[in-house]
Amino acid sequence: MIMRHLVGALALGALVTLTGPVSAQETIRLRIASGHPPVNTYVNLMQNFFVPEVTKRVAAKTKYKVEFVEGYGGAMVKVADTLEGVQSGIIDIGGYCFCFEPSNLPLHAFQVMLPFGTMDPVASVKIAREVYDQVPFMSKVFEDKYRQKLIALIADNGYNLGTNFEWNNVADLKGQKLAGAGLNLKWLEYAGATPVQSSLPEAYTAMQTGVYNGWIMFPSGWVNFKLYEVGKFYTEIGFGAITWHGLTINKARWDKLPKEVQDIILEVAKEYEAMTGTVNQANYPKQLDELKAKGTNVRKLPDSVQADWAKSLAAWPKEKAKELDAQGLPATQVLEATLAAAEKHGHKWPVRYSIK
Repeated sequence: MIMRHLVGALALGALVTLTGPVSAQETIRLRIASGHPPVNTYVNLMQNFFVPEVTKRVAAKTKYKVEFVEGYGGAMVKVADTLEGVQSGIIDIGGYCFCFEPSNLPLHAFQVMLPFGTMDPVASVKIAREVYDQVPFMSKVFEDKYRQKLIALIADNGYNLGTNFEWNNVADLKGQKLAGAGLNLKWLEYAGATPVQSSLPEAYTAMQTGVYNGWIMFPSGWVNFKLYEVGKFYTEIGFGAITWHGLTINKARWDKLPKEVQDIILEVAKEYEAMTGTVNQANYPKQLDELKAKGTNVRKLPDSVQADWAKSLAAWPKEKAKELDAQGLPATQVLEATLAAAEKHGHKWPVRYSIK
């Protein structure tokens, strides 16, 4: 009997030696990056919510362990190269603005094509999600053309106009060099300003040296990049809170992940998407107060000024829809769906755009 137990124990010991410790976890390494630094709300949430939550939940709920290699602020990819970085597999997961992909993702700036939309980022991301759900092309194009999977949409805070000069009406902007990113340059063009393409990492120096005199920007950008030092005026004109960033993962890498890890990533990504709305919403008044404390002249112009600007842009959404329709994109469908979704969420347009 003793011999039989001894043999059994030796056999079990040999099995453990061959297979390794029962509690051992297989490690999955994922490279996650953004061209923007963590002072940007969405990157901060990548670093401080998405990464730790995926790590924690995978460890707790599966036999796997996820280790993230993080690279923000251009350490791995620049702001305009993130889509390509995910596509090529240089990084596995990327957070980026579709504004820097006007050729690859021309329709994904659809909320920009309807200026003076909701200023509520919570509503903005819900509206965008409804449009993506109604129009499958919006998600499928990432997989079909760019070898990546869209796992979360990202809301920005409400866009206004920061400048180094005071202005009171649209006519005051005529000829002024003002910066934007991608399609929102059209907002400036129709107002008579001189639009300049730019990105936040270069904004301070460009404002300081007179490359341009203002920026279409949400208040967090004005605070976090210290633009209040070179632009003392921040005017609430209410262009809208735009959802035109996304979080994507390389499709080949995704397909190799265990199903239970995929499920956790999607679960956390859904929560992350909602948080880009709620965190931005909570931060907006705080950031305006901070700008005031820094000596910035923060003010809100009368609704009539917004209406005048909107009137100057009234024909543009229809023109843009026709242009993109001609490229085989479902632009009219997307813009019509956006108008309807925004109104369902209670938004009233200063000018009701006609798309068809």
